[in-house]
Amino acid sequence: MRKLAEEYTEAWCSQTPSEVASFYEDNGSLSVNGGPAAVGRSAIGDIARGFMSEFPDLKVHFNDLEFIDNEIRYHWTLTGTYTHQNGIERKVRISGYEVWEIGTSGLIANSKGQFDSEDYQRQLNT
Repeated sequence: MRKLAEEYTEAWCSQTPSEVASFYEDNGSLSVNGGPAAVGRSAIGDIARGFMSEFPDLKVHFNDLEFIDNEIRYHWTLTGTYTHQNGIERKVRISGYEVWEIGTSGLIANSKGQFDSEDYQRQLNT
């Protein structure tokens, strides 16, 4: 599981959305902060593309992997410069985690991501 987490982290740093999506089952899902789930690799790639577009220097750091009851928690920290189309740039550092359900193929079947959206917005508006 640690190898999966390390390679998943590298995929997020690759600036290639399909690399992130490749860690999910064909019909896998990813939701962020309780929002609607992106289902399927194409939709998951779109979420990754959004972050990668907003943070051209995006780096994700793998902090920890926890096994709590039946949950696998992948803890991460994202750093980068938020770049808005109107020229605004903000340095951002946020930490969060994803709760993973692993499918029969060994890929992520379901991921529920969490981070402090208030802190994120505060950093964007500073």
